[in-house]
Amino acid sequence: MEKRWAQIEPGDVETCKTLAQELNIAYSLAQLLVQRGITNFEDARYFFRPTLTQLHDPFLMKDMEKATVRITSALQNQEKILVYGDYDVDGTTSVALTYSFFSQFTSEIAYYIPDRHKEGYGISTAGIDFAKEHGFTLIIALDCGIRSVDKIAYANSLGVDFIICDHHLPGEELPNAVAVLDPKRADCEYPFKELSGCGIGFKLAQAYCQVNDLPDEKYEQYLDLCMVSIAADIVPIVDENRVMAHFGLIKLNENPCTGLKALMQIAGKTESYSITDVVFLLAPRINAAGRMGDAKDAVKVLLSDEVVLADEQSLFINSQNTERKSFDQNITLEALAIIEESELLMNRKTTVVYQQDWNKGVIGIVASRLTEKYYRPTIVLTESNGNYTGSARSVAGYDLYEALLSCSDLLEQFGGHKYAAGLTIKPENLIPFSEKFESVVASTISPNLLIPEIKIDCEIELGQIDGKFYRVLTQMAPFGPQNMAPIFVSNGVTMVGPAQIVGTNHLKLSIKQQNSAIFEAIAFGLGEFEVKLEPNKPFSVCYTIEENVWRDKKRLQLNIKGIKVD
Repeated sequence: MEKRWAQIEPGDVETCKTLAQELNIAYSLAQLLVQRGITNFEDARYFFRPTLTQLHDPFLMKDMEKATVRITSALQNQEKILVYGDYDVDGTTSVALTYSFFSQFTSEIAYYIPDRHKEGYGISTAGIDFAKEHGFTLIIALDCGIRSVDKIAYANSLGVDFIICDHHLPGEELPNAVAVLDPKRADCEYPFKELSGCGIGFKLAQAYCQVNDLPDEKYEQYLDLCMVSIAADIVPIVDENRVMAHFGLIKLNENPCTGLKALMQIAGKTESYSITDVVFLLAPRINAAGRMGDAKDAVKVLLSDEVVLADEQSLFINSQNTERKSFDQNITLEALAIIEESELLMNRKTTVVYQQDWNKGVIGIVASRLTEKYYRPTIVLTESNGNYTGSARSVAGYDLYEALLSCSDLLEQFGGHKYAAGLTIKPENLIPFSEKFESVVASTISPNLLIPEIKIDCEIELGQIDGKFYRVLTQMAPFGPQNMAPIFVSNGVTMVGPAQIVGTNHLKLSIKQQNSAIFEAIAFGLGEFEVKLEPNKPFSVCYTIEENVWRDKKRLQLNIKGIKVD
């Protein structure tokens, strides 16, 4: 698929020059910093040298005092506490963190995760009934609950209190809980709005330690779990998230909790984890438990203190991940066939597909794959409890949540973010919803947004790339939303020797520019350029810079994202 190359605004020239001099770095590296809002030495020090003292005061969050008071009362009175969470990575890490933290102070605590197929997303009546029947008087809900107004009212009628720790957008009415912790509340003045659900749980633990004069280690030990949630939930890795991700990665690589260590071993990589490694190696395995079976299995792994039990449980959810791959591949093929056989669907600016027997646990992955294929807002639906339920995914720059909000009259429920959401719809509303969703998107999306975009940070000469340049670049990590790995462009490069196809349509080549060194490069999915590139014929490339390790030898390599032949 053709991709647009878009140059990011370079930033003020004098500011870049001054910063480059102050930091003794290349102008292009200073430009990267200025593009990220880092314009002076102090900003750079804060960015390059994060410390845990940069974490915000948790009591700046609305209702935090109410939450700590209620939990303290529950602990003192030996009330039974139920930790309730969603079934994805953010939800299961949230539950593991909060349950483990408060287990230090009470044995009257348990956790509950709703069944994806029977109960669906969020607070369920079944979960509240479980709490009532088993004598739980306080539920701490994580990564869900901000829109569960009716469910919290039902819990109140049964004498079951709720503390909600969520990071999703609230509706017009907040639930009548004892405390509602959500930085996205309109009346919440917390300085950072983009915490993960597990991040909210982390702040609750931090607040409890502060108010009870407990050592910071009591909550800091969970930074690895918090980092996994930040990576998997694709929240911006800036501000507080950057600090937690930075120290969480250090903990993961040096002293991970027993459960994460077992998952790292089963994934075949036990050191030097990056955010990308977490996203592609750990997150799918944690997610697989909730997709294919019971998300409690993932929590069991994350809570394991015994190595043997952690290893056994990680083997089990690894087998579930293997099964998940088979399901999502088959369903993706079926969905592609539905689209390709329909001229109407092929020519739309949206994709809405439904099949009664598709596995509910993997349709979010399928929606992502269809979005990659056709690059347009996509919804995949299956049957569940008499309704159609599904997952929605968007393209960069388009607010899917707002589009669903415009169609809310045809939805039973929905919730999520700008780029990903879940929804439930009555069967008779499927066609009217599909038509309205197409109409809303077609009238509000810019045509450019339907073409994948490569955002280029700056142009450099290949000769600028050396060890020092790369070392400064690596200190900008961890990379993620709002701090992506920089993409460079170099023009007038030439190929040294022939290119070759490796793997499935990947291109391996060596390039140079004028008198620069020769750089090895890999271009994933760009095999069609093998016949378009000729030695000594100039072309342009955009790429990230990475370190390739082979037989204990390290060398810099270019990961090519796009090629343009003059």
